Amino acid sequence: MNALEHQLNYPFADTLPEPGHVLDVAPGVRWLRMPLPFALDHINLWLLRDEIDGRPGWTVVDCGIASDTIRAHWEQVFDHALDGLPMLRVIVTHCHPDHFGLAHWLCEGGEHGRWNVRLWMTLGEYMTGRVMAAGDGSNAGGEGAMHHFARHGLTDEASLEKLRDRHGYYPNLVPDVPGQYRRLREGDAVAIGPRRWRVVTGFGHSPEHCALHCEETGVLISGDMVLPRISTNVSVFGMEPEGNSLGLYLESLGRYETMPADTLVLPSHGKPFRGLHTRIAQLRAHHDARLAEVLEACAKRPHSAADIVPIMFKRELDIHQMTFAMGEALAHLHLLWLSGRLGRATGDDGVIRFGRV
Repeated sequence: MNALEHQLNYPFADTLPEPGHVLDVAPGVRWLRMPLPFALDHINLWLLRDEIDGRPGWTVVDCGIASDTIRAHWEQVFDHALDGLPMLRVIVTHCHPDHFGLAHWLCEGGEHGRWNVRLWMTLGEYMTGRVMAAGDGSNAGGEGAMHHFARHGLTDEASLEKLRDRHGYYPNLVPDVPGQYRRLREGDAVAIGPRRWRVVTGFGHSPEHCALHCEETGVLISGDMVLPRISTNVSVFGMEPEGNSLGLYLESLGRYETMPADTLVLPSHGKPFRGLHTRIAQLRAHHDARLAEVLEACAKRPHSAADIVPIMFKRELDIHQMTFAMGEALAHLHLLWLSGRLGRATGDDGVIRFGRV
């Protein structure tokens, strides 16, 4: 653990559920953990004991990417971890592939079509996911992403070619999307079994992220908005090239600061923890420090987002990590630009740089 982690409380210590197995973590809540083929090598998923129209079963929150490995783990869960009950609905916090990839497959009941249930999402996440699954505007690769990052200083031809070749990145991980869904909105009270879960939307990490808070049991399913060990990626991508994602994210954190300090946080990555207010303060301090170093660099001379990356990320990055690093560097630059603390200009080489006003 690092020093910041020592300030949090992990009620289950180092206990983790094996893929295909579950752990009970709160009344009516079970924890699943599925592998991911990235540097961030896992995602937490949640089963909530439910009853809809008099029929007992389970609601699942988030899905994992579309892969044979994760499908096999889910089949094991269906057979051994649901107490013989069906799945009743699928809630997806946001459209990123590790959360949304298997939504269509889960809604249709896996390999054997065990059930046919509704997907629940916010409008912003559902529509963005449909657009990207169709191959129209993926943030992770393709022509649009390549040109976006090139405008912000990523000029290495090998990296640009890798970005162009990633045009199928999102559809490969999210090969299908349910044709219908039920809309979730900020403040909705969703009855899941005997309890009500309030929808808490957040912005900056994704278009309209949905977290779920149960006041009765003191549990927050935080998705990617509040993570215990790493900071949530907050990026400016080509689909919204002048976005202020970091400003939106920092504003959204205020919605969790009003929750009780002893809330049990169930994050999408890392371990369940208590210490929500402490963690939010850590995240705010982290971004304040990054903003300060970006502002200091740009005060000396104009910087592109590519120039900022090695200041913020002092390690070697593969192309997958580079897209997030570029997006995050740009998010910090944009907050300073849109708040009037930096100006920006396009050079003769077509690259946008940020400097003193």
